Amino acid sequence: MLKSMTGFGRAEQTVNDKTFLVEVKSLNGKQFEMQLRLPPLLKPYEFDIRNILQEQLVRGTVDCMINIKQNGASRPVVINTDLIKAYYQQIDTLATELNIDTNSVLSALLRLPEVVTPANDFLNETDFAEFKKVLLAALDELNKHREEEGATLEKDLYKRISNINAQEEAIVQLEPVRIKKIREEITQLLEQYVGKENYDSNRLEQELIFYMEKIDIHEEQVRLKQHCIYFKELLANKDDSKGKKLSFILQEIGREINTTGSKAYNADIQKCVVDMKDELEKAKEQVLNVL
Repeated sequence: MLKSMTGFGRAEQTVNDKTFLVEVKSLNGKQFEMQLRLPPLLKPYEFDIRNILQEQLVRGTVDCMINIKQNGASRPVVINTDLIKAYYQQIDTLATELNIDTNSVLSALLRLPEVVTPANDFLNETDFAEFKKVLLAALDELNKHREEEGATLEKDLYKRISNINAQEEAIVQLEPVRIKKIREEITQLLEQYVGKENYDSNRLEQELIFYMEKIDIHEEQVRLKQHCIYFKELLANKDDSKGKKLSFILQEIGREINTTGSKAYNADIQKCVVDMKDELEKAKEQVLNVL
C-alpha cells in the first residue's frame, strides 16, 4: 500500500501541571527536511525529538510546532530584581521632579518588559516520557492521513500504468501491419523510380531485412511490458517508502516509449505513443507525492 508524503497530525494532552500540544504537517520533498519549533523546556531533548520525527516520517518537508502550557500558580517564573531596581531609580527620579507619589508604582514595574520571565528549567525524564506519547499520537494521526491519500494515489497510478499497457497491446496488434506497409512502400518507390526490372530482388530482400531490424520495436515493447508489471508489483508491495523506486521505473518506461516513437514510422503507432506519454506524465506528477 502506498503512503503519501502529505498529511497533518495534532495531539494535545494535560499531564499534571503541564499541557502538551503538538502539531505536525508534512508535504512532498526529495529528502527529509524539517522545521522544528520547540519551547525552552524541551531544548535538551531536541536531538531525541528530531530522531523520532525522522524515524516515523522518513521523507518529506516537515513542519513541527510544539507548545507546553504550564497551568496555574505552579508555573515557575523569575523576577529580575536588578532590572526592576534600575527601572525604579529612573521612575523615582522622575517622580521627584514632577512631585508624583510612587507608593503604588510596584504593580506597574512588574508589567514592564523582561521584569517577570519564565524560569529557565527543563522537563524531567518522567514528563518527557509523557510528552513522547503526545508526539507519537500526533504522528499516528499524520500517518493515517498519509495512508488515506496514498490509497487514492495508488488507484490513480494503477489506472495510468494500465492505460499504458493498453496502448502497448494496441501497438503489438499494429506492428504486423506497420512492417507490411513499410515493405510495400519501399517496393513501390523502387518500381516507380528505378523500374521493377532494374533492381535485384534478392539484394532488396537483404536490405529490407537489415532495415526492418533497425526499426524493429519488439524488444522495446517487451521491456515496456516488463516495466509495467514490475511497477504494479511494487505498488502492491507492503514497503512504506517506495516513491523513489517508482520514479526510477517510470524513467525506464519513458525511455522505452520514446524509443518506440522514434522507430515507429507509423501514424497509428505514433498516436499510441502520444497517449502513453500523456499517461506517463500524469503518473510522474502523482509519484512526486509518494513517500
